[in-house]
Amino acid sequence: MHDAERPLSVTEKVGYSLGDLAANLIFQTLITFLAFFYTDVYRIPPGTAATIIFVVGLLGAFVFTPLIGLAADRTRTRWGKFRPWILWTAVPFGVLSLLAFSTPGLGPQGKVIYALATYTLLVLCYAANNLPYAALSGVLTGNMTQRNSLSAYRFVAVMIAQFIIQVLLLPLVLILGDGDRVEGFRNAMALFAVVGTVFFLVTFFTTRERVVPTPEQESSVRQDLADLVRNRPWLVMLTGTVLVFVALALKGGMYIYYFQYYLDEADLAGFLDGIGFNALIAGLNGALGGMGLAGFRWPEDAPTSAFSLFNAGGIIFMIVGIGFSRGLADRFGKRDVFGGALLLATLFQLSFYLYPPGAIGLVFGAQILHGFFYGITVPLLWAMIADVADYSELRNNRRATAIIFSAMLCGLKIGLSIGGALVAAILAAYGYATDAPVQAPEAVHGIRLAMSVYASIPFLLCVALLFLYEIDKSMETRIERELGARRLQAGAAQ
Repeated sequence: MHDAERPLSVTEKVGYSLGDLAANLIFQTLITFLAFFYTDVYRIPPGTAATIIFVVGLLGAFVFTPLIGLAADRTRTRWGKFRPWILWTAVPFGVLSLLAFSTPGLGPQGKVIYALATYTLLVLCYAANNLPYAALSGVLTGNMTQRNSLSAYRFVAVMIAQFIIQVLLLPLVLILGDGDRVEGFRNAMALFAVVGTVFFLVTFFTTRERVVPTPEQESSVRQDLADLVRNRPWLVMLTGTVLVFVALALKGGMYIYYFQYYLDEADLAGFLDGIGFNALIAGLNGALGGMGLAGFRWPEDAPTSAFSLFNAGGIIFMIVGIGFSRGLADRFGKRDVFGGALLLATLFQLSFYLYPPGAIGLVFGAQILHGFFYGITVPLLWAMIADVADYSELRNNRRATAIIFSAMLCGLKIGLSIGGALVAAILAAYGYATDAPVQAPEAVHGIRLAMSVYASIPFLLCVALLFLYEIDKSMETRIERELGARRLQAGAAQ
């Protein structure tokens, strides 16, 4: 058996997954709280903060990510192509994460310059770390089953990071800052920086690149780009990635409005009491106080509290769904499982439109089932992109893993930008009034439509696109077999 086809150890799978946990402690904080940090903590004007985030995001998508992809594919070291990038960026990533969420006492213009500089450097460092990290999954193993397993490990780690940030970060900020958000953010990011740096180093030392291009492989940038545009599975996955992240950003951005303005506040409070959640928080605070510790600062108003619990339930059941992903993909193939699970997840997303304001239990049930089925798809998206790199190598006798992954990361960032912009555009189109305690019926109807029907449309388009994606279970087996034989032959010839 060629080395690239051997099973990966649990140590290597866990070590690899810790790199994504580390990156997502920062990435999830950026997409969830950066605007809040700039406006409410560092006191940068909202319009200026939005411009910084948008402009630097475009730089990341269209400049930093492709350049890093081209550079990583041409890296030659004794550690391989992609692992050294994780080593080189481990400490700078941690330092820049801390600096980006620090609040030096500068004047208004100085704050803007500081925020722009630190965020730009952080996005550049993130691209230099995360793109090679993503591409590394395509060269740790050429075994499709092992690749499915590796993706499942990786995205459990992602969900853990997402849970920490979306559910626990604000309470953690209040605890670490003793109620002071400035101090709390600084201390929380210092903790994440240290943990992240250590985890990146663990990823570097526990992994090994086994899928190595043949020594005679040479390609120009023009050849790499030409290979991409002729690769139909890559075009499908690029478009699909954009669509998936448009939907994620749109529904994620609308959830808080759905809880604040559509669902009935009294029914939300009754639901939290009825399931014993408020008693749980009170008991936890009593225990912490008895040990001389600061209380767990959970949001007290019912919509915000229920929204946080809603997020927690979705993330937990995404992790459960991820646990089913590998077995289903091994049996039926990634494409069919991804499409089927995404379709079921979309049906539960659509169902939010049907529920009246007092149907809190149904809302939470739909979120749990949506999270479960969407969780099945999460590792498969990136495992399919690694398969696209194999497909390209089989057709062209050239492997360009990083440039393929860089295009997908561009698609991710484009999708998040479009979806985020749609949130504001839809609210404006339906007459949403900022800071109004009660919204007009038209605005509430727009919120309800956006997080159910409108958010489901990109998911459904992605499912339809998969009919053009030709890498089914039988082709996965063929690619693995033919590339394995090719690598054995190349190894014997050396």
